[in-house]
Amino acid sequence: MLRGNMIEQKKALGKGLGSLIPMTNKPVDKSSDYFSCPVSDIVPNPNQPRKLFPKESLGELAASIEEKGIIQPILVREIGGGKYEIVAGERRYRAAMQIGLSEVPVIVKDANINEMLELALIENIQRQDLNPIEEALAYKELLSKHQYTQEELAKQIGKDRSSIANALRLLKLPDKVRDYLINNSISMGHARALLSFDSKELQIQVAEDIVSHNLSVREVELLTQKYRAEENSDPQAPTELKPSAESPQKDYSNLIKNLEAHLRRKVAIKTRGEKGQLIVAFHSGDELNGLVTRLLS
Repeated sequence: MLRGNMIEQKKALGKGLGSLIPMTNKPVDKSSDYFSCPVSDIVPNPNQPRKLFPKESLGELAASIEEKGIIQPILVREIGGGKYEIVAGERRYRAAMQIGLSEVPVIVKDANINEMLELALIENIQRQDLNPIEEALAYKELLSKHQYTQEELAKQIGKDRSSIANALRLLKLPDKVRDYLINNSISMGHARALLSFDSKELQIQVAEDIVSHNLSVREVELLTQKYRAEENSDPQAPTELKPSAESPQKDYSNLIKNLEAHLRRKVAIKTRGEKGQLIVAFHSGDELNGLVTRLLS
């Protein structure tokens, strides 16, 4: 973890960014840490943890700034040549640009690149400016590059350690499912339920069902319970149908995997010589109808 002069900053961050940055309404000149800076002298942070800036929310912020001004200054660091790089407050900067402001209030923070990234990550998390995947990536960044433990990070941002652990689990989801979560097509509850499926193909298929059929979190949880029950029943366990000595058991694992992804059901193949059975489990008439529809599609 960044130690030394960052210790006191981290303590302040735990109380909110306002504790770290003294605010004042008194006008000051450019020699001060707080002044009105030309927008043309400000550059975004290329390592900004926030990747998406939705037009609707940015428009709302721009309208608020146009009416009331920028209440909280943008946090920047000097990078030379009269230029300043944003540490925190890129949404305010973008909104100001949108309505054509020529200057914005800034506070200059003496921070190196690592400290700047750390401040930006924590500030965004505290302000809840990140979507769930951005937040999880921010946690991962702080844990790996800045050597926080989950307990330390939880204390800094005022959350339970379990909240951080659950957020990090979202990074195990396939990219397509992450996109659904980022776009609010599925909820955090849906995402947590999808993690119960071991197969990424099944996670994607069920996520598509959630979006197309507007499944509730409870419905998805019931699906995962049925899936686990089918796994525990082990329909692929050996039975009296055994391969003959002259006809070795073929490897159907890829075929089974593809069938399970397409049918969203547990599948087993039992063989005896060149003959055998394809077994697909279902638990209700509705599930059977859905299964038949998929088989015929």
